Amino acid sequence: MPELTDDERASAPPRDPRHASGEAGAAKAPFNGIHHNVRGRHPAVSERGHVYGALDLGTNNCRLLLARPSRRGFRVVDAFSRIIRLGEGVSQTGRLSDAAMRRTIEALKICASKLARNDVERARCVATEACRIASNGHDFLRQVEDEVGLKIEVLDRETEASLAVSGCASLIDYRADYVLVFDIGGGSSELIWLDLSRGAREGGQDGVKRPGVKPGIRAWTSLPVGVVTLAERFGGHHVTPESFEDMVRYVTELVHPFEALHGFRELSRDRNVHLLGTSGTVTTVAGIHLGLKRYDRARVDGCWLSIDQIQSVTYALLARSYEERVAEPCIGHERADLVLAGCAILEAILRQWPAERLRVADRGLREGILATLMSEDGVYRAGRRRRRQRSG
Repeated sequence: MPELTDDERASAPPRDPRHASGEAGAAKAPFNGIHHNVRGRHPAVSERGHVYGALDLGTNNCRLLLARPSRRGFRVVDAFSRIIRLGEGVSQTGRLSDAAMRRTIEALKICASKLARNDVERARCVATEACRIASNGHDFLRQVEDEVGLKIEVLDRETEASLAVSGCASLIDYRADYVLVFDIGGGSSELIWLDLSRGAREGGQDGVKRPGVKPGIRAWTSLPVGVVTLAERFGGHHVTPESFEDMVRYVTELVHPFEALHGFRELSRDRNVHLLGTSGTVTTVAGIHLGLKRYDRARVDGCWLSIDQIQSVTYALLARSYEERVAEPCIGHERADLVLAGCAILEAILRQWPAERLRVADRGLREGILATLMSEDGVYRAGRRRRRQRSG
């Protein structure tokens, strides 16, 4: 599984949209294609290692990650993140608005420029919930292809969940019996229960859990709710304890059928269980808990939080005004009206499946895409072989 080293994390450009820098100028040449291959263009690039790309066009954010394979996973070459709120108003109108599409196209032009300038070898460009549910979503992506030169596929929910797991799997504590991986998005939220107890039994007769044993996906679901849609439904600027509880109850009703079908609450009772959250909500909560004056991915990614610490941050935010949330360095103006909606989704998850700790992942879908592309090209084989030899 791909893993960024500590050095790579420290050298990677900031992923948080509040600290990502924009870039002017048109691309040298349009980058076009899903799993696009450009081989033999620049020998110097080939000597350094081919560059792979992953673009995630979400309901709230547009994110790009470019990386080269390395012996310990991959090394980040360039990154871009911008809040574009593509899904703004879709839950009411069923359509992407003209203003949201204009914002998104401007961000995608920067992504195309970075893809071209870095001579990307292979890339996968995907769109998620906003383009899945909007009646004009596919028309918009055809417009993007015509104007920007990027061919973007609409990712189905099951693939999105699987890639999110792949992107953060290196943060799993393999001593656990079950792990709940969740991704709170802008328009949807993915929940994936991993069964490591079964993986341990299949991994060896001694019953010892090993990182080399792939955890099995026991069950997954995609909830039709995210920070944007929930904030639009209940309000995000001025949130009272009562309206916050209304949000939690609303999400709980969406979660309940999944729990009723699979019974994970009872299944995980008295077992070693931990949560693994990959989303702006959990990274924001972690940054606030750590008292960061500026978001620092190296400190947030992979950190552990107790449930008491999470809820302490949540209810402290609930006691703040909108203006006070804007002033919080790890929130800022662009997320101040969404953060409590995300906290409500997180709170519903915590109440449904009690656990003692949560691991924070500032990685997910894009990293999963990069892992898949590089694995298909076999660029991890040597690294895996060396790790197996060392462990042996």
